[in-house]
Amino acid sequence: MFRKARIAILLYLMVLVVGGTWLTRARTTSWNEPLWVLVYPINADGSAVAASYIGSLDRETFAPIQVFFTEQAQAYGVNLDRPFVVNVAAGPKEHPPVPPEDENVLAIMWWSLKLRYYAWSVEREQSAPPADIRVFVLYHDPKNRRVLPHSLGLKEGLIGVVHAFASRRLTQMNHVVIAHEVLHTVGASDKYHAATAFPVFPDGFADPGKSPRYPQSRAELMGGRIPMSEGKATIPRSLDRVVVGPKTAGEIKWR
Repeated sequence: MFRKARIAILLYLMVLVVGGTWLTRARTTSWNEPLWVLVYPINADGSAVAASYIGSLDRETFAPIQVFFTEQAQAYGVNLDRPFVVNVAAGPKEHPPVPPEDENVLAIMWWSLKLRYYAWSVEREQSAPPADIRVFVLYHDPKNRRVLPHSLGLKEGLIGVVHAFASRRLTQMNHVVIAHEVLHTVGASDKYHAATAFPVFPDGFADPGKSPRYPQSRAELMGGRIPMSEGKATIPRSLDRVVVGPKTAGEIKWR
């Protein structure tokens, strides 16, 4: 009986969440006004390197993300000077809840609710104005971890959880990941093969009509990588080598 009651409560909560999500989705993709993005930097590994790097962050650090979205939106005729306004806030001490390792539906639902409560709790305790999109960036000392955990962006609650390197040399690469997850929150889908991370043709290619097809010189943001040859792709070092493709633009209502 307890298990059935728990399931019923979860389903009821999810109905409320879905209704709210639909209304939020309609508002955030109308592009009548800018969406405010608030970045919360978090020391993921408790290292001095990450602490020092986080201490150097300010609004200007993330300005290239804002400029990138402005240029890409204007290319599709969006009449906004700034479709996204990116600010940085003081990061919380607590880490966001870790997603479940399996694909159990109830576990995922419960984790999603916990993440939304976590984001609400953090926002309630900080002094910055409320944001439309909240991105929690967990910074790791690159000497301690060469491969980062998977980042994610949720439409439900407009929340991003990004794993990044605490390195000035890799700041521009971090921007690519943050921009990718921000677009997830407003409805963009991944355009790469889950098993290989290779971009899906044609929607995951920045220049699908190029002949010869390889090598590409840019990445499609949701494709994630620059295809160099059949089965080989590289990570873009900055947003200067990234574009928002037509399929992605359609998903977020830019066209």
